[in-house]
Amino acid sequence: MNAEPFQIRGQLLRDEPMNRHTSLKVGGPADLFAIPEDAEDLQGLLACLQEQRIPWITIGRGYNLLVRDGGIRGAVISLERFNRITLIADTQILAEAGAENLAMVRFAQQRGLGGIGFISGIPGTIGGAIRMNAGAYGQGILEHTECLTLLRDGLVRTFCMSDLQYGYRHLHLEAGDIVLAAQFNLHEREAQHTEEEIRKDTELRRSKHNVGFPSAGSFFKNPNGQASWRLIDAAGMRGVRVGGAQVSEQHSNFLVNTGNATAADFLQLAKTVKNAVFATSGVTLEEEVRIVGDV
Repeated sequence: MNAEPFQIRGQLLRDEPMNRHTSLKVGGPADLFAIPEDAEDLQGLLACLQEQRIPWITIGRGYNLLVRDGGIRGAVISLERFNRITLIADTQILAEAGAENLAMVRFAQQRGLGGIGFISGIPGTIGGAIRMNAGAYGQGILEHTECLTLLRDGLVRTFCMSDLQYGYRHLHLEAGDIVLAAQFNLHEREAQHTEEEIRKDTELRRSKHNVGFPSAGSFFKNPNGQASWRLIDAAGMRGVRVGGAQVSEQHSNFLVNTGNATAADFLQLAKTVKNAVFATSGVTLEEEVRIVGDV
């Protein structure tokens, strides 16, 4: 990529291997990897990228991301420094996109607030959780969200959830929107009650999701009224390998990197699983992970 040099107050890397920034530990290099310091720094960065017609995508901590082996042409923008959490009213908390999910739950717990303990065991950040309406046990994080702060068309704007469309593992935003922060309306809850939620969630996830290898968590969405792992098991896919990628022996909706896997391995394994599930159950699985980059 032949781009004129520009600077940000944060960090700007060139030809950065994306396997350093994804939980699956795969992915080719990004032409640019930018870590802006704050919203103003991000706005300046986007203005430079737009002026030079450089495409870009945003990421959090890469927990729900599969980057193809050819890498990413253009810029990857990490919001990891957008990690502040603030109490803005008695029961309202503002969390920036780069704040860790567990950090948000703990912050609320220390102030006698709760209601979102179900995200404590979901790895990743608030921005990623908002983007995919992350949840567990029949709940989604957007049910507890009052409004979002978005960067849209270069301007920082606030939207009430009543003005946005969302559903199971889905939030509809305009192309180019960046989630900067979310405002949560929580409930008064004793700290011990939240601690019990965190403990139960942690133990449950440790028993079911401790797969022993790098993964992106649940690889496929659950079809309506069904569990993907059951469909994958019924198709005989538990433990199946393609190269270094494998359907986990512990949880068959986790695809894991057993060592030196490539993105192509994961993509072929996902295709194999989807074909087998369709052949045995007639259900077409849909990836929950975000797949980006060049082949």
